[in-house]
Amino acid sequence: MKSRSEELEEWGADVIFGRAKGFRATITRIFLRAISWLFRLVVLIRIKLFHSGIKKQARLGTLVISVGNITMGGTGKTPVVELLARTLTEKGRKVSILTRGYKSQDLPTSQKWLDHQGNQIKHLPKIASDGTTRYLSPLYSGDEPFMLAKNLDNVAVLVDKNRIKSGIFAIEYLHSDTLILDDGMQYLALGHELDIVLVDCGAPFGTGSMIPRGTLREPKSSLGRASYIILTKSEGKPQDELVKKIRKYNPVADIIITNHGPKFLENVFTGERLPLEAIQDKWIACLSGIARPESFENSVRQLGGKVEICRRFPDHHWFDEEELLAFYERCAERAMEMIITTEKDAVRLNQPEEIEVPIYFLRIEVEILEGQEAWDRCIQRIIDINKPKKPHDWAPQ
Repeated sequence: MKSRSEELEEWGADVIFGRAKGFRATITRIFLRAISWLFRLVVLIRIKLFHSGIKKQARLGTLVISVGNITMGGTGKTPVVELLARTLTEKGRKVSILTRGYKSQDLPTSQKWLDHQGNQIKHLPKIASDGTTRYLSPLYSGDEPFMLAKNLDNVAVLVDKNRIKSGIFAIEYLHSDTLILDDGMQYLALGHELDIVLVDCGAPFGTGSMIPRGTLREPKSSLGRASYIILTKSEGKPQDELVKKIRKYNPVADIIITNHGPKFLENVFTGERLPLEAIQDKWIACLSGIARPESFENSVRQLGGKVEICRRFPDHHWFDEEELLAFYERCAERAMEMIITTEKDAVRLNQPEEIEVPIYFLRIEVEILEGQEAWDRCIQRIIDINKPKKPHDWAPQ
């Protein structure tokens, strides 16, 4: 069942996107718009303080690459992080991903990791994976970090709000020479050598308003900080008009146009893989707890599935047994042939004792449609950077 906070979050989203109607929703939007102007001012002042040097950025003596965006959720960041980490690892870099682990729970007891003298390390980040072993469940790592740890060999995934602490651990104890700052555009306490900024072609500037009235985390002018701009979910459509808009804020960054393309279906509990053709003409129920479920559901329809039921939950929602069993029973009663969910949601599903309708997730990967040379230059630029020096003595915050 949805918690009270999730109900408020869902209603708040309906207000922001204009789905909620009535007097209360209208008054709330007016109130939020006033706050959003204050939020914009605070964001601009914060950026100015860091870039002027008044607020200091940590420099850890190794390469830090930020992958982020200027909007809240839904840009397809995790597949891009996965592609970047895999490519750099194949090229010989020792990569660690530093992530916040949004909505992950605190560990009941700290993990054990010994320093060079055999003593337990203090200020230890949560270690989702050290590159060879996966240590945490999605509950404690978060769904997206768990996905990255599951899909990436020889790449460490570290979870902590304090990415400086995670970065020091990655360098000192995992010998990483490349740090990928997941969702890192707004994390200015740690200096970025490269900023890869994602823009969703379907909603490039969110709702057009700043948080909390809209979904912009920063003004559009912040695109000027990007080293590379990746347009996601283009669906193969021309993006000339969007490129023109972006060029007003960043005339020099390489722009890479991509699509998040489905690759195959995988049974959530057995690991059985099916080709995409298996969706064709099947009666489908979609289950999701993501920022933009309509994009996922449309993908299933485009693959030829007859989508009859769509069950949506808030982003990163933790499913409980009661609500899932009710959904499974509904699918069986309606004679659905297949339940399809997202890979991110799949890691939060517990296997029921029995289920009549098979559950698959849709595996999505990034396809570069335009700008392959720019992507290759980006990778080569990273590869050519020297191995790291010893990090500065930054104490965890």
